[in-house]
Amino acid sequence: MPLTHLIILSLIQGLTEFLPVSSSGHLIIVPNILSWRDQGLIIDVAVHAGSLLAVVIYLWRDLWSMTAALIDFRNLRENPNLKLAQIIIIASLPVMAAGFMVSLFVGDFARNLEIIGWATLGFGILLGLSDKIGMTLNELKHMQFLDGILIGISQALALIPGASRSGLTITMARFLGYNRSAAARFSLLLAIPAILGASSLKGIELAQTQNAILSIDVAIVIMISFVAAFASISVMMNWLNKAGFMPFVIYRVVLGTGLLAWVYL
Repeated sequence: MPLTHLIILSLIQGLTEFLPVSSSGHLIIVPNILSWRDQGLIIDVAVHAGSLLAVVIYLWRDLWSMTAALIDFRNLRENPNLKLAQIIIIASLPVMAAGFMVSLFVGDFARNLEIIGWATLGFGILLGLSDKIGMTLNELKHMQFLDGILIGISQALALIPGASRSGLTITMARFLGYNRSAAARFSLLLAIPAILGASSLKGIELAQTQNAILSIDVAIVIMISFVAAFASISVMMNWLNKAGFMPFVIYRVVLGTGLLAWVYL
């Protein structure tokens, strides 16, 4: 794939991974609209690896606190970091199980513009509804195991391109009464095991190909997507301190409608 294509796709991935707009959908839309060769799932996951590095660095304090809590067995009942770590582990199981089954039996699942268009539009409207009627009483420290499980189940639907992993988890969290910042932060934390699992599966496939050109491509997209993702996370979290998700909802409605018009007209 030409270098310019890789740069564009890496920027798209990094900028959209943690926004509720579906990075995987955008990585399919752009090559289709511009008649580029589909970069395939390996490049998809490579750009996700750059995003993974960005979110790990952004949330390093949270991750350090939870890791310390997991290995420190004193005061188990009084440690909120331990509880949050356990919730994240349990909430990550549905998407990992679903992703593994899809990789075994389905392959390049639903990688077409019609499904992306409907998912972008439908789940975008649902995000807007949750942000409009969802209460803002709960913070991240109020997260319960049942809440985490429900958010984790919703995350599994992100295997549908266009649905948006970030959008689905934020939508469910908002319906459960978590404020915008807490919903977004929990979504970021859930992204780490989800991306790590997907990257590990495809990393094994990449190693087996022993394709040097592909390996160089991977290094390029990881670096660019890392920079873009870190900037995107920082801007989004600052934005949510003073505003809501409506700009993303409007974008998704316009994009989804445009895609469906492209397909059907």
